[in-house]
Amino acid sequence: MRRTSFLTLLFVLFASATFAQSGNSAGDASQFLGRWDFTVTPPSGSPYPQWMELTQTDGVLAGRVQPRGGGWVKIQGARMEAGKLLVSIYAATDRRPAIGWELTKTAADRMEGVEKRGDSEGPKLVGVRAPKLDRPMPKAWTAPRPIFNGKDLTGWEPIGNVSNNKWIARDGELVNNNPPVEGRRGPGAANLKTTEKFQDFKLHIEVNCPEHGNSGIYLRGRYEIQIGTEGGRLPDHEMGAVYSHYPPPADAELGLGKWTTFDITFVGRRVTVIRDGKVYHDNVEIPGPTGGALDSNEAEPGPFFLQGDHHGVIRYRNITVSVPKQ
Repeated sequence: MRRTSFLTLLFVLFASATFAQSGNSAGDASQFLGRWDFTVTPPSGSPYPQWMELTQTDGVLAGRVQPRGGGWVKIQGARMEAGKLLVSIYAATDRRPAIGWELTKTAADRMEGVEKRGDSEGPKLVGVRAPKLDRPMPKAWTAPRPIFNGKDLTGWEPIGNVSNNKWIARDGELVNNNPPVEGRRGPGAANLKTTEKFQDFKLHIEVNCPEHGNSGIYLRGRYEIQIGTEGGRLPDHEMGAVYSHYPPPADAELGLGKWTTFDITFVGRRVTVIRDGKVYHDNVEIPGPTGGALDSNEAEPGPFFLQGDHHGVIRYRNITVSVPKQ
């Protein structure tokens, strides 16, 4: 009896260890943990950026994904299977099948895969490990210089729906002349970006956003500072937010229909946003590209990009930039 119990105990311990090695994804999944910049290539159409952050606590995988547009979403779950990372992003509904990613590590800092929509394969995915962008604050900056001359669109170019470009220079202002139609939002118009690209900088910009207007200032073309309103349901989608990451202060006013000033310092991943002399964000880290980003090449310089594809006659003026002194 004692011998049988001892053998039984050994068997149980061996079986438990074997199960733990095969069922626990900790070792296999560790190479996928962290932040990843993705380029998504659909069967037809142009590639677009997305982003993923994967974490693990007590052996359980969790994380978030930044879709093409809108705010980031919490993943439904993730697991390892036959050497692949399977990420569930959206559960099936009566309007769409379940959406998930199947990913395989192809190099130390690279993964590839496919987006699955139900049982069907969708866009191809290529992810690279996101850079840390951990840089010290520059000791000195150049004098501010204008990047909008107040007279025309020199140094700027429309992107997106360029056949419906509504951007004009008028009375010293950069205007998205896209008024609502019969009380509704105007048709989707073009966005606007600088032809020059920037890395670290100090940006001064003034904006007048009408009631119900919606726009955004993208830093390096990847990280949105929200301008206007999305209706107030989500604080981190309102005026002055780092879109989907950091809301404005709780006592902040929208201040729509009047001029307001933003002074933005961006070094590496860290941003400080001051609006009309009030600190909205103090050296906070932006984890990754926000919805609507131009690309996911985070290590590279990028343009300033103003959102014009929503609605409202958005007006900008006195746009200047300083960069670190060499």
